[in-house]
Amino acid sequence: MQRRVTVGRITMMLVLGVSLLWGMGIAAAADKAPAVKAGKVEGAKGPRAIIATRFGEIEITFFPDKAPEHVKNFVSLAKSGFYNGTIFHRVIPGFMIQGGDPNTKDLNKPETYGQGGPGHRLKAEFNEIPHRRGILSMARTSDPNSAGSQFYIVVKDSNFLDGQYTVFGEVVRGMDVADKIVSTPRNNRDLPNERVEMTVTVVE
Repeated sequence: MQRRVTVGRITMMLVLGVSLLWGMGIAAAADKAPAVKAGKVEGAKGPRAIIATRFGEIEITFFPDKAPEHVKNFVSLAKSGFYNGTIFHRVIPGFMIQGGDPNTKDLNKPETYGQGGPGHRLKAEFNEIPHRRGILSMARTSDPNSAGSQFYIVVKDSNFLDGQYTVFGEVVRGMDVADKIVSTPRNNRDLPNERVEMTVTVVE
């Protein structure tokens, strides 16, 4: 019963965290962990993204045949410089790190962090790839078709999210960086005490 309540609470935190999107405002072996077969196939070709932070780089491969519109959206936003200067505004140890909100570029309005987006929404592309450690997935509100620019990287297997959020990529290098980010001191809204800004570049 306690486990069911805890899982339900974490799922609710993710939904509320995207709004904190619109409405309200560690295992060290990760880099060596084998990817699921689906990940190996989908991420083998195509562009990759490099998320540079003060802790180091996180390299992402995408799953275009599982979530083509989400991949296209992320790559397009990254190429336009949309993500540059944004921060990881939610970090929850044992769960995930979340970023991609343009509102986080404004240092003077932390109360709006988690509420921003690119001005458009994506239709859900739920697929069978599980939310294993290292997965890149799209944050959203309670509306399945409300994803925009905010994303999260899972730092621990979180299979209770499977089929509810669109998985569209996976970390292939730099999970040690994600671990450092998720462990940074944070306030009671899971916002890091010190900004963890990112610059995202796409490598074809």
